[in-house]
Amino acid sequence: MLTREDNELLTRTDAGTPCGDLMRRYWLPAGLSREISPGGAPLPVRVLGEDLVLFRDDQGRSGLIGLHCSHRGADLSYGRIEDGGLRCIYHGWLYDVGGRCLEQPGEPAGSTFHERIRHPAYPCQERNGVVFAYLGPGEPPLLPSYPYLTVPEDHTYATKIFSECNYLQGNEGNIDLLHTSFLHYIKRDLNNLSAEERRAAVERYEAPEDLSGRGPSPGLETCEAEPIPYGLRICKIRRAGDDVYVRLATFLLPSMTVIPGGGINWHVPIDDTHHWKYILQFRRDGPLPPRSDREELAPPPGYAPVASRANHYVQDRATLKASSYCGIPQRYFAAQDLCATEGAGPIQDRTQEHLAPTDAPIAAARNILRKAIKDVLEGRDPPHVVRDADLNDFPEITASYGLVPRGQSWKQYARDLVVEGKGWQTLASNG
Repeated sequence: MLTREDNELLTRTDAGTPCGDLMRRYWLPAGLSREISPGGAPLPVRVLGEDLVLFRDDQGRSGLIGLHCSHRGADLSYGRIEDGGLRCIYHGWLYDVGGRCLEQPGEPAGSTFHERIRHPAYPCQERNGVVFAYLGPGEPPLLPSYPYLTVPEDHTYATKIFSECNYLQGNEGNIDLLHTSFLHYIKRDLNNLSAEERRAAVERYEAPEDLSGRGPSPGLETCEAEPIPYGLRICKIRRAGDDVYVRLATFLLPSMTVIPGGGINWHVPIDDTHHWKYILQFRRDGPLPPRSDREELAPPPGYAPVASRANHYVQDRATLKASSYCGIPQRYFAAQDLCATEGAGPIQDRTQEHLAPTDAPIAAARNILRKAIKDVLEGRDPPHVVRDADLNDFPEITASYGLVPRGQSWKQYARDLVVEGKGWQTLASNG
């Protein structure tokens, strides 16, 4: 369990808090590109407890500036997109993406008062459907060159889900690989599976045809972790005779996890009791098919999940007894996670938890966060803040699953995958 002070340290992210100052050292998703289409309305957003407005100017540039006009505090999300910026509809003050006030048409001709106004504004970059913003001090670091951000845009898919809980609950849900053998488990009928599906099910679970409260692999799974320079490599291990099956994931500072299969879950605080879960997927070797099903489950403009606390996450008790461990249909996979993470409360009270040996990766990730916060407090860049283009590469990231060669440790297996260029395995083009 954590002390109350440590729980506050790791969960509070408003401006001026230690974890908030840490978060502001990184580029973070601030919105989806499609939310600010050319000619579209400005979008009010809240990031790290700050009220902001995201917009696309008439030159196609994305901007993130303070929501309230520097003149009389009017809401700029109602503003006009024109003349190289965003114009307040109260008195016509015009702001560009850098926060400069370009014009104050209500002032006398020749007035230079507008030149003295510097409206709050944050640098933005867009990559493959995501608008990233840097809310920190000084010169922004480099945007990390994750494969998702370097492949062609049609190889990628991005969406988000509104989450009514603190970011750390969502992020730790990704680090906790053990829960997938319970919360997400679906009983298999091996006779109705293809040979490949049957092989994968038997590798992954001790008893894939069973549905028991003890899970499909009771007492046979362990979870371990290994620090890497910018986060934590995580592994769930199932030993079955001479074989070892593993699922590998990577936690990256400050709040992102690359999960088995290669997708990215990135948890960005809205404020201390709400966050966005950005879901990013890509293929290295070909375009992704359309993913309209994702938006049906958390539709725009609010991206609130259809299966939510209000409807008990559409849990079906008959399904729970017949085929699904949690009773929440597999179609609502993200809601299965929300049921657990939101169910812990707006901010989980970790002074009441009792971590087990299989929670070792969660404890390790918290230590990494603490150390990164300390770095910022002592005036240093935390890990994973990249300022040298030659170091903007992250080969240690592993996201995979499968049988480990006999006699080999999972750590060596992960290192071998990295050497072979297979550490971050992604969706195959025929998958």
